[in-house]
Order: sequence, then structure tokens, then C-alpha cells
Amino acid sequence: MAKEVLSVLVDNNSGVLARVSSLFGRRGYNIDSLTVSATDDPHVSRITLVVDGEGPIIDQIINQTLKLEEVQNVYQLDEGRSVMRELLLVKLAADENNRGKIREVADVYGASIVDLSPDSMIMELTGKPSKIDGFINILAGFEIVEMCRTGITALERSQVRHPIHKVK
Repeated sequence: MAKEVLSVLVDNNSGVLARVSSLFGRRGYNIDSLTVSATDDPHVSRITLVVDGEGPIIDQIINQTLKLEEVQNVYQLDEGRSVMRELLLVKLAADENNRGKIREVADVYGASIVDLSPDSMIMELTGKPSKIDGFINILAGFEIVEMCRTGITALERSQVRHPIHKVK
């Protein structure tokens, strides 16, 4: 199944995230990642969802989401017309024997070392999901103690937006 990125503009009200996410759960749709953020309007928030599905499934997800009262609009984001980023924090077991090799990998990917202790190192990397995936694959040669990914946040590139209009 294809992964689709949906950007949902919602009224910035208490409980709106719970209503949107529970709609997905009730319908049996799995959310691969979810981020919520403020927008330039303090009354509006952006929920960015990554879901599995193609064609009719995505259409059904969008139509159900648009039925929620607090949903202003839904945008189906295309990777070619959008900027998509994710943040990774990863803690590796590190000592004097492998710190140099870990730093070399960090330099190649543009990761920052944000914490260093006698037995571990925490790095931060921001980029396209494919870059994050590649970085994690390379780090598999080291001992990953723990990691955390934020999920995708995204915006369309052009000023012309391609909403799926809500019918009221």
C-alpha cells in the first residue's frame, strides 16, 4: 500500500485531535505518523497524518475527515509538490573506540551531536523521511540504545493550494 500524507486544517479547539484520531480508529484506518502544529492563525491548527491507502480508501478517509465539524480543509500532499521533513533523535552506545566512526557517519548525513556522555551519544537529524531511513540503516552497525522520530510535517511548495473543499 502507498503511504499518503494528509494535511488537515482544523479549528484550534480543545479535543479536536482526539476527534480526528478517533475517527480513524473507528473506521479501522491506521495512522503511521501524526504531528500537530500551530499555524499563522492562532485559531487554526494543522494536523499532518501519514496513512496507508490508495485511491478509494484515501478518498473515503478524506470524505469522513471532512465531515467533522471542526475540520476546515484537507490537503492531500504530493511528495513532488511539497516539502516534507522529519526530526530524529537517536542515542547510540558510544565509547572511545567507536566515537570517531559515529562522528564520521553524522558528518556525512549532516546530523548534529546534541549530547555526549561517557557511554553514549545522542544525535539529531532533520530531513526527508528517506534520509532519516537511510541514516537509521547505516546506524544499524552500531548499538542503538533508543530513538524517537517526530513524524512528517509538510507544506505544499507553491502558493496555489490544492484543497479538497469541505461541503457545508
